Amino acid sequence: MEPQHRFDMKQGPKNLFVWLCFFLTIAVVAFCPNTAFSQIEQPHIVVFTSDSLVSTTRTLSGAKNIILQYFPDATFEEYLLNQETLTDTTLKSQCRQNGTDIILTIGTSATKFAKDNFSDIPIVFSGVLYPALSGFIESPDHPGGNLTGASLDIPIDVQFSYFKQIVPNLKRIGVLYTESTAPLIPSAKVVAQQLGLTLVPRLIKEQKELPQALDSLAEVTQGLWSVADPILFDPQSTRYILKTTLRKMVPFMGFSRHVVESGALFALDFDYKAIGIQAGQIINKLIEGTEFSELPVTSTDVIYFHYNEKTAKHIKVIIPKDLVAVAKEVYR
Repeated sequence: MEPQHRFDMKQGPKNLFVWLCFFLTIAVVAFCPNTAFSQIEQPHIVVFTSDSLVSTTRTLSGAKNIILQYFPDATFEEYLLNQETLTDTTLKSQCRQNGTDIILTIGTSATKFAKDNFSDIPIVFSGVLYPALSGFIESPDHPGGNLTGASLDIPIDVQFSYFKQIVPNLKRIGVLYTESTAPLIPSAKVVAQQLGLTLVPRLIKEQKELPQALDSLAEVTQGLWSVADPILFDPQSTRYILKTTLRKMVPFMGFSRHVVESGALFALDFDYKAIGIQAGQIINKLIEGTEFSELPVTSTDVIYFHYNEKTAKHIKVIIPKDLVAVAKEVYR
């Protein structure tokens, strides 16, 4: 009886080549140092924060907890930036002398400071809204440079899906914007179309254009979506938009729970600790040796629903029971 695993002379060269490749691979792994994916020993992380708000504290807590869970030897050096520290050259040299491996930033101004002064150290940001729009990254999927992180952005498809649940007859959705948020509109149009909606944008160049723009949107849409535009939503304009949408009975989706508290129908919000955890997870991957180019910017994965019961009754909108059941805050 012939052995079942005999060497076939016809397949000899092929089999020999396979075995040579196998042993060569083993040799490379065993004797060559892997510099591209080497883990950082006892990582030292510098933290820059823009303020001392509760949201910042929760973000930092989430990041530190998840990092220390996997790397208990990690050390943290924390700086609260202000006008004095922003121009302090000794701070920059001190961070380098202390052997900074990774920089964690919380907030826009802290991220800008890190980007402007540390181009050679990996930076992971958190607590930043529209990071591409702010010029920190090229795109969420391909951040470029030495920055990536956890943004405050809630995916537009998620926002529109909530809107469709609340306003079943929603077909055309309006949005006001300025030049500062104009880059958001093209992609939002595409997302709307994918969900069977038509986005109707109105560019506001001057505040005096606001009344006419709102009136035109109220006539042709079944709801008003908002983006966090600091130029458009100053206190006076925000009050006007809220009063007008209430008077015209237009469902208005605010960009934060604070706008809902003031009279918008609903908004989606995020958990700052969860944002911190996302940033911490990115840092963990960097510590483990993951290539920076393989770490895209994350978006909010823990979303809270807020609605204004008084507004809903006034404009005769019934909030679905499943959303009422999970609402984080109900304003009455």
